Amino acid sequence: MIRNVLSIAGSDPSGGAGIQADLKAFAARGVYGMAALTALTAQNTKGVSGVHLVPAAFIGDQIKAVFADVRVDAVKIGMIANAEIADAVATVLRSHRDIPIVLDPVMVAKGGANLLDPEAIDVLTRRLLPLATLLTPNLPEAAALLQVQPAESRAEMADQAQKLRALGSAAVLVKGGHLAGPESPDVLASADGLSWFEAARVPTANTHGTGCTLSSALAAELAKGATLVQAIATAKAYLAVAVAKADTLDVGTGHGPVQHFHELWQTKEGYSK
Repeated sequence: MIRNVLSIAGSDPSGGAGIQADLKAFAARGVYGMAALTALTAQNTKGVSGVHLVPAAFIGDQIKAVFADVRVDAVKIGMIANAEIADAVATVLRSHRDIPIVLDPVMVAKGGANLLDPEAIDVLTRRLLPLATLLTPNLPEAAALLQVQPAESRAEMADQAQKLRALGSAAVLVKGGHLAGPESPDVLASADGLSWFEAARVPTANTHGTGCTLSSALAAELAKGATLVQAIATAKAYLAVAVAKADTLDVGTGHGPVQHFHELWQTKEGYSK
């Protein structure tokens, strides 16, 4: 049976991040993707130039409409933008705590644009974190949620992961892509303690949408019945190849997207035969 996964996130018209990246990752991981839009953005590989928010009540209506008709096997939450949207999403999802919910706290775009109102952090922390099966912040996002400086070592990453889990999420995966050095380690804090997931850093500027892609791949694997550790290992391995193959694409002049369909597309020219 093919699983169904719902993304609640913003749109990226250039296709590298947000809803577009989520749907690509869902398809690549073999699940049926659905989407409830929280925001429209004007952006490309060089940055975000504008944001138009969807009314919070209508976001709630989108999510309710999906659940009223479709079996939802997992949910991925991305760009929330403000307190009203965070509250609306939490209000609907609190009735669906029996399915995996992956929360990727999208706060700052690759080009530096702020994608989350600072006032929304409190609502996100109080209302959405307790609903999350897994929270997936990068180092700046983890620091912002805790109101501390970004981690600069593995020890600090582990400490922040445990502190974030204490805020209510069942588990927290702090991503170490911003950590200095040749490695890109992630640390999971769960009821079973700490687990590390290793990967070599890929030398490329084309990393647009990596957070969206990882969290979506995680939601897909959890929807298919994987354990948390299995889902993280599989999703991280998938993302590593997607980043390594990113330079086979020719999209934009800034931070280009990862290659979501690296298992299908063999060259720039099209599909493999």
